[in-house]
Amino acid sequence: MNAVLYAVTVLIWGSTWLAIKGQLGDVHPTASIAYRFALAAVILLAWARLRGLPLRYPLRVHGQFVLMGALMFSTNFVCFYFAEQHLTTGLVSIVFAMSLVVNMVFARVFFRRSITAKMLVGGGIGLLGIVTVFWPEFQNFGLSSGSGQGIVLSVLGTLVFCLGNVVSGKTQAAGIPVVQGTGYAMAYGALLMAPFAAFFGHGAPFQPTLKYTGSLLYLAVFGSVVGFGAYLTLLGRIGGERAAYAMVLFPIVSLLLSTVFEHFSWTARDLAGVVLILVGNLVMVANPALLRRLTGRPAPAPEPAAPAPADR
Repeated sequence: MNAVLYAVTVLIWGSTWLAIKGQLGDVHPTASIAYRFALAAVILLAWARLRGLPLRYPLRVHGQFVLMGALMFSTNFVCFYFAEQHLTTGLVSIVFAMSLVVNMVFARVFFRRSITAKMLVGGGIGLLGIVTVFWPEFQNFGLSSGSGQGIVLSVLGTLVFCLGNVVSGKTQAAGIPVVQGTGYAMAYGALLMAPFAAFFGHGAPFQPTLKYTGSLLYLAVFGSVVGFGAYLTLLGRIGGERAAYAMVLFPIVSLLLSTVFEHFSWTARDLAGVVLILVGNLVMVANPALLRRLTGRPAPAPEPAAPAPADR
């Protein structure tokens, strides 16, 4: 089951970055985010109601849902939607891939989990890969430049998302199921976006085109309901720092789609940087015990000790 959840997360989240491009246009990004998570929340909560799952929780728990919605289903997506106005989808997903490192740091800060030397080495290699990919932007870095703003927004969105992982992990540890918790959090995320959409919105409130409507439905149903459902279930089963291993592979899916649909041109520097990012993440992943837990395989049984020689 863990392997299936992992594969679903990689394939769906690897493609959602391109779908977000279909949301950029006359409709303000905050309105698009509100539409996306409002629709996803309706689907999840309606599914819970049809199955007879409990939907009543105390105000204290709803406070956790609000915080989770603010971090995972509103603020971070504002950062990513605006970042994609300046960077290709593949590059934004590369920055987001470093959430693997951030999740490990947050696991240390919030859950007192240890950080090994292998994690530090792997994180350092991954950061070197990001610097390699974005070296021209770093040389001419400035908040006034479009690429500089895109990098800052991508990093900020990643940090906020990882904080949301912490809240989600604690919520599931308290016994709140993924379906109800995610549905309420998405509903609160959409509500938080609504006033910003009303205040900052300009142009058409909705774009009834195949591109916009199709991308919205894909993001709501697959990117939000299925994708987040798989990821958050995985997070509850194996922990945030291990669930973030999905970030190792989906940037490759994003870059391949960006190459086909956005005409992303690969250079030797881009290829070297991506290789460094993958190597850095794989260094942290390369732990037989963790991989067995991720795939659900049992640990190998110890070899039986050799019988003692009989007394003559």
